[in-house]
Amino acid sequence: MKKKLALLLASVMAIGMLAGCGGAPASTASTATSGGTSAASTEGGTATATSDLQVDVFYYDFSDIYISSVRAAMDEQLKAMGIEPKNWDAAGSQPTQTDQVKTAITAGSDLLIVNIVETSTSDPAKDIVEAARAADIPVIFFNREVADNEVINSYEKCAFVGTNAPDAGHMQGEMIGEYLLANYDAVDLNGDGTISYVLFKGQEGNAEAEARTQYAVEDANKLLTEGGKPELVYYDSSASTKYLVDTAGKWSAQAANDYMVSLLGSYNEGNNNMVELIICNNDGMAEGAISALQNVGYNNGEGTTIIPVFGVDATDSAKALIKAGNMTGSIKQDAVGMATTINTLVKNVQDGADLMANTDQFVVDSDVDKIRVPYQMYDGTSEE
Repeated sequence: MKKKLALLLASVMAIGMLAGCGGAPASTASTATSGGTSAASTEGGTATATSDLQVDVFYYDFSDIYISSVRAAMDEQLKAMGIEPKNWDAAGSQPTQTDQVKTAITAGSDLLIVNIVETSTSDPAKDIVEAARAADIPVIFFNREVADNEVINSYEKCAFVGTNAPDAGHMQGEMIGEYLLANYDAVDLNGDGTISYVLFKGQEGNAEAEARTQYAVEDANKLLTEGGKPELVYYDSSASTKYLVDTAGKWSAQAANDYMVSLLGSYNEGNNNMVELIICNNDGMAEGAISALQNVGYNNGEGTTIIPVFGVDATDSAKALIKAGNMTGSIKQDAVGMATTINTLVKNVQDGADLMANTDQFVVDSDVDKIRVPYQMYDGTSEE
């Protein structure tokens, strides 16, 4: 039956690919790896798996530090279940990812697990759902939010595993506000009574980026004013937006580093206008900002001036920086917990159960099949 469905889908997609994501032509540069280590093929690579369930996992970008942590946990857990996953790297390109999904379906995939690239519109996720529906294959979206009704509720074999986006912003705002109230004079380098900040957003239109950008500043300001201090002041008073965006949409350390190197040329202690606080929507950008600071003598430990830097994800490398005193705090986005939750649904597919069976232990939205993995604050005072 699967082969017939695959042949039918191949015919459908010959038409569908003409109207794919933004009219882009089918990519010929799709990259897949089996278990993240070797080239994927329908033969399954060299590792031996005890399950014949063909699971294809599509990542928006292997280079993302947090996503790499999820991928490592996914691979380990799936292999423990006897499944040899096929991992696909979209490298930040939605047309590439859409082509990869279609290729996997045609090759006989039993389950699609998708870390969608494009989040500013629902069209790519809708296209993937329609392709999955045509082949009668379950699809699990994860990490990057997709629409309720247009995507998840449109197909009975579709679910989402992610976080509640505003929570990270609220937690980060609370952490920033409390830190500043406890260390205000030390952070206020020019003694003007206000704290100047820069914020690295990551990507326009992404639900997580939007929520973190809004609530980190709003909640920090609320705590500051309640404590008798003025609100944060954006370092560039002439800026029309109070954040900087990775124009490639990759939330990258390089983008943040480039921005920081540039702005430190004008905003520094010599000019009495040094940026005094750095807020980042992920740890990769936090690490890039810290690298730029360290190059001009800050955040190196050993008594050097520390500019507070806050991130999100609590990756291993960020936790090391926090414990070393080079970074101030992060909000843990549980990579292992994300993988474990996703793989609960994979086990349901493997066992022939409903996709959302055995999820009573998780936080599930009341009106849509979305599971929320909780965030946690991380300041280096505990292991987690």
